[in-house]
Parts: sequence; C-alpha cells; structure tokens
Amino acid sequence: MEPLTDLFASAQQWLFEALVQPAVFAMGLGGWLEDAFTATGWLLVGLLQIAAMLLVIGPLQRWRPVEPVIDRAAIRTDILYTLVHRLGLFRLALFFTLEPWMDDVFGWLRVEGLSTWHLDGLWPGVTDIAWVSFVLYLLVFDFADYCIHRGQHRFQWWWNLHALHHSQRQMTMWSDNRNHLLDDVLRDAILVVVAQLIGVGPGQFVAIVALTQLSENFHHANLRLWFGRVGERLWVSPRFHRRHHSIGIGHESEGRDSLGGVNFGVLLPWWDMLFRSADFAVRYDPTGIRDQVEPGARGLRDYGHGFWRQQWLGLMRLFGRA
Repeated sequence: MEPLTDLFASAQQWLFEALVQPAVFAMGLGGWLEDAFTATGWLLVGLLQIAAMLLVIGPLQRWRPVEPVIDRAAIRTDILYTLVHRLGLFRLALFFTLEPWMDDVFGWLRVEGLSTWHLDGLWPGVTDIAWVSFVLYLLVFDFADYCIHRGQHRFQWWWNLHALHHSQRQMTMWSDNRNHLLDDVLRDAILVVVAQLIGVGPGQFVAIVALTQLSENFHHANLRLWFGRVGERLWVSPRFHRRHHSIGIGHESEGRDSLGGVNFGVLLPWWDMLFRSADFAVRYDPTGIRDQVEPGARGLRDYGHGFWRQQWLGLMRLFGRA
C-alpha cells in the first residue's frame, strides 16, 4: 500500500499548493494552513470517488439496469447531495461547528488521564502490520455502522430523519448521500467517537471512509447484479442492499406500522447473518416507503422533491408535524 499512499500524498501536496493554499491566503486565513491541507486530502478523496463513479459504476448501471430512468429530477437532487458531501462542504460545516467542541471534550479527557486505546496494539508484531490493523479497524467501523443503521430503523424519532434516504424511488449510484443533514451529523459524531476510542490513525480513517463511501455508491446503483451464493455472504451487493430499500420489506417488521427491516449491513453482510436480519432473496423490487404508494390517515406522505424541501419536511416529521 505504500506506493499508493505516496502517490496520494504527492497529489494532495500538488492540489494544495496549486489551488487551496492560494485561496486560503487570498481570504486572509493563513493561520488555517494545516487544517486546509487536511481538507485538501478529503477533497482529493471526493474527486477520486466521483471519477470512479462516472467511469466504472455509471457504465455498469447502463449495462444492466434494474429499471428504466423515469425521474431525472430526483436523480439531480441526489447528485447535489453527493457533491455537498464528497467535495467537502458538509465536512467544512462540521469543522466550524461540531469538531472544535469534540476536540475540547477529548482534550479534557486526556488531561484527566483517559488516554486513547490503540486497537492496533492489541497483538504487538501482528496487529501493528499496516494491512492487519486496517482490516481490524474496518471491521470495527463496519459493525458500528451496522448498529447505527439498526438504530435508524428502531427509534421512531431517528427513522423520521432517516426516512428521507428510503424515500428515493429511483435508486442510482448517487442515492447514498440522500440523507437529512441532522441524520448525517449524528452518524458522523458517533463514528468520530469510535475513532477516538480505538485510536485509528488519520490516514487509515480517511482510507476506511473512502472505501466505505465508494462501496455504498456501488450497492445503491441501479444495477441488476448479485455475487452468487458465496459472494453474497462476503460483501454487500447491489441486490442485497436494494432489498433493504424495497417497499414494505426494508423498513418494516410484522406489518406496516412496525419499524424494522432487513439487510442493514454497510460493507459486510456478516452482521445481518449474525443477528438474523439478512434476506438473501434474489429479487429486485420497487424501492421507496409504503406510505408513498398506499394512502394512510393523512393520505400519501410527501417527502419532498428538492434539497431544501426534503430537509424541511424531515424536521417536520421529527417534531410530528408532517
């Protein structure tokens, strides 16, 4: 992995010197150069992810689509969500709001003697090998993501936010970041706490996030693809995750008014298999939420069609007003 790391570092340095550093000085923010350099790394990751989506996942969608594209406006909104997240705008907002507070909290804990425990020191000589520690950290973060996802489907208040993600009836590779911003803040805050508790290095954390996000783009794709009986149990496929988004299946248990669902795994289906939430049926059902197609007491529920409308309605659901 060292040649890839060196190549990424060189590209980050070039992008910083050619674009970011001049912009920082032009805005009179010379004291933020170190933070701007870190942000450049996230920007580069996002650009590489978008390139992979356009060059690899996009052609796969056109090769074997599950369904024809009929709602391009919904897809354009999802593209906006993706650009906000992958080009660093969401992370920049967190940097000026949540991150300073969390840094103060963790700094205080260290002063009080509660130092970080490093997972890669679990077995000296083995777990401190780069690829071994990467796999260990990946497993921990994926399990944390599974637990977060179960919580989003378990607690009504959290589901009221997370429902926005499931309301997309035209699933594509852009649908992964279609989330309420408050939902994203909660998830990111939990993962940052996990990262601090297990002592993951900054470089490994970036790599894990990048791999997770790109895999999520892939398994949200409008792609008729599964990995076979064995492969389906090794890594989440587009078929496996589409089952999670299927109307009346992916977000319900024991009837339309009971939260639950199947296939919560983000990268690995192992957690679903372990906790009996896996559904390996080879089907490609329509996606969305039941109350979008079956009227309830208030008729068909509106989840919004544009970015700001979707965000507003999410808050209204959270407070029981929509």
